[in-house]
Amino acid sequence: MNFLKHPYLFLLLCLISSIVEAGAISNLKAFVQDTRTFRGAFAQTVLDKNGRVVQKGGGTMQFERPGKFRWVYEKPYEQLIVGDGSRIWFYDRDLDQVTVRKLDLAIGSSPAALLAGSSDIETNFDLSEISLKGDTEWLEAKPKAKEGTFEWVRLGFTPEGILKAMELHDNFGQTTVLTFSRVEQNPKLSPELFKFSPPEGADVISD
Repeated sequence: MNFLKHPYLFLLLCLISSIVEAGAISNLKAFVQDTRTFRGAFAQTVLDKNGRVVQKGGGTMQFERPGKFRWVYEKPYEQLIVGDGSRIWFYDRDLDQVTVRKLDLAIGSSPAALLAGSSDIETNFDLSEISLKGDTEWLEAKPKAKEGTFEWVRLGFTPEGILKAMELHDNFGQTTVLTFSRVEQNPKLSPELFKFSPPEGADVISD
């Protein structure tokens, strides 16, 4: 999978920076309210519509609300996604290619909008609790608009309200599962993390 062909997934993952009643829904709302910065590692597994693993990867991420983030894929391909507050930069090191999108246009009604930190998330999404699985409290968010590229997003929290996992199911039947580790909420982050300049000679594609 070329991640640059799936920007909605990047937005979901990276724009936690711009989020993240009983149980998991209250945890989501508390995450929106209380988390200004975030740092951690992630592991990613992509499943096809039959539940078969088609790709595994992982890396590290940091964010600072609103709209600033740095998402680094270390495997299976080296890729970098940086949000500087107004634009999103996608850099594929193997292709030596940079794709740039305006932040507000890129978010739209994508899964990233769920994680955008707005107090009116229920305006665009229907939220529902899912049964507790082990020690993880899950919620499911379905977009009210039907023209999007995904069917649902699920978020898993620990009983203490720490974001532990995400699942994204797209309209092609593919599911992407992410688990987080070494999580730090509200660490001090350098502003330099959220700046990006295209490497000399890279092919740059913009809106």
